[in-house]
Amino acid sequence: MEGDEKWVSDVAEVQASGASAVPDRWDVLGLGQAMVDFSGMVDEEFLERLGLEKGTRKVVNHEERGKVLRAMDGCSFKAAAGGSLSNTLVALARLGNGSSRCPDLHVAMAGSIGSDPLGGFYSSKLRRANVNFLSSPIKDGTTGTVIVLTTPDAQRTMLAYQGTSSAVTYDSCLAGIVSKINILVIEGYLFEFPQTTEAILKACEAAHKHGALIAVTASDVSCIRRYHNHFWEIIERYADILFANSDEARAFCNFTLNENPASATRYLSHMIPLVSVTDGQHGSYIGVKGEVVYIPPYPCVPIDTSGAGDAYASGILYGILTGAPDWKCVGSLAARVAAVVVGQQGTRLRVHDALELAQWFAPRLGGAGLWSDVGCENSL
Repeated sequence: MEGDEKWVSDVAEVQASGASAVPDRWDVLGLGQAMVDFSGMVDEEFLERLGLEKGTRKVVNHEERGKVLRAMDGCSFKAAAGGSLSNTLVALARLGNGSSRCPDLHVAMAGSIGSDPLGGFYSSKLRRANVNFLSSPIKDGTTGTVIVLTTPDAQRTMLAYQGTSSAVTYDSCLAGIVSKINILVIEGYLFEFPQTTEAILKACEAAHKHGALIAVTASDVSCIRRYHNHFWEIIERYADILFANSDEARAFCNFTLNENPASATRYLSHMIPLVSVTDGQHGSYIGVKGEVVYIPPYPCVPIDTSGAGDAYASGILYGILTGAPDWKCVGSLAARVAAVVVGQQGTRLRVHDALELAQWFAPRLGGAGLWSDVGCENSL
């Protein structure tokens, strides 16, 4: 189905799903990989038996995925509508539904899913979490998966099967969506696939033209190193916000691992209006126009580090959208959201935790909003 007919079909599907009515404008649209996550706790012997290096991320083929899933038979694991970006979007939507002082946020995602059962599982799970998946399934496509194996020391080993989840194209459906958004978030994993760079460029150009802010997630340090030029092509031309961890920030700057992450944050903030850099148990940094705000870590007992950075990004986006008074306040919320996710098994911010976090944050709202202080061309 092409053109307006395709867009009408997508809208009708969202309305029929029980999700909220299609808004005049989306607060946040995420463009990324739509992957079903299979996550579980394993011991180090399990990894050794399969020849997997702990703490790494590896792209696998169909046969390798089947081998690992068969080995997990009998283990305790969960299936979820995953992917790094969807973790951020679900947390943001749940925060947006958690406070009576703030209107509900309209959050959506676009990407590629197959017409297989996993594709249906993915879109329906997101809708139940108040994130509208707006892209139609690819006929005869295979939905991608990520197997996340977490050992008792809270280290995660990730095995990604791409399927058709990397086949993102800029079609009439996506063009119609990006003209009606406040913030577009581009998932860094898409840069692993050079054929998607053109689609990303077109989406960013259209979103920017219609007044949206553009955010980019770094996603993975090895991805940055392999596709450094592709990242910077987007960042230099369009990015208003960059989310990265300390290693990823240093990779963007071509710094060594000995370089202080605050220095990387400051360096990047001269080129990108807002830079958010997490540094695990050491805290995090927010950079604006060469100034760096340090955010102390929020205390927690780590159980599963999966999704910590994704959760942190949701706190930053929520603070921007709701008019927080200062960056210290926004960072404190983001650190709390990340700590809650790290202190549980799984990558999703749970509904009751989102409610508590939003209620804690609500009395701190009421400012004029931070984005005017950043000084970028577009504004909310």
